[in-house]
Amino acid sequence: MTKAISFCLGRGLFVALAMALLPSGFAAAHHVLGRPAYSLNEDSNTPPGTQIEVQIGDYVVTYMAYPAFPRPDSPGRINLYASRIDDGTPFAGEVTFKVRDDSWLSGIFGGDEQETLGTQNPDGNVFRQGFLFEEEGDYMISAEFESGGEPYIVDFQLRIGEPTPYGILGVAVALVLAALIGVSLIQRRRAMAGKIRDAHQARGKSPHGSP
Repeated sequence: MTKAISFCLGRGLFVALAMALLPSGFAAAHHVLGRPAYSLNEDSNTPPGTQIEVQIGDYVVTYMAYPAFPRPDSPGRINLYASRIDDGTPFAGEVTFKVRDDSWLSGIFGGDEQETLGTQNPDGNVFRQGFLFEEEGDYMISAEFESGGEPYIVDFQLRIGEPTPYGILGVAVALVLAALIGVSLIQRRRAMAGKIRDAHQARGKSPHGSP
């Protein structure tokens, strides 16, 4: 009986832990994922928060995200530049930008759903995509294009809002430890109560237990 109760408690604590760690808008994907929004003047001195250069296939892709610290309900922008490795020719086709939730719980709860931010043509050899997120969290931006009949997909992480001081993993570990301690205390109390009850029953059955 005690094992069954402990198993149920464990399952309940796991579900409660998972729900507690979910972003507030996780239940509705269309509220969590970004949506297009164009802003941030090119003449501004806002530094990029992320600047990454990667090689993929025949291309070198440079990615920059503005502003340095994107916040919920505040517009931001992605700049992407792609050029051939062999001769430096800029890519002149279209680039489609997509976004999905990148939290570590997204795989458990089916958070692989993507939303298209937009499809952009080059503007001075730079592909510019605006965004605006309603919820803070970790997101994955995908830039997709096709060249020479070959598809290219480049993924970049984007953080919206302030990071958790101890990280989500630290919070999860603390909650799990607290849950385990609570279950252990409950089991000890029940075991002690069972011993006391058995002792009283044994004393009552003893021929010397009656006055």
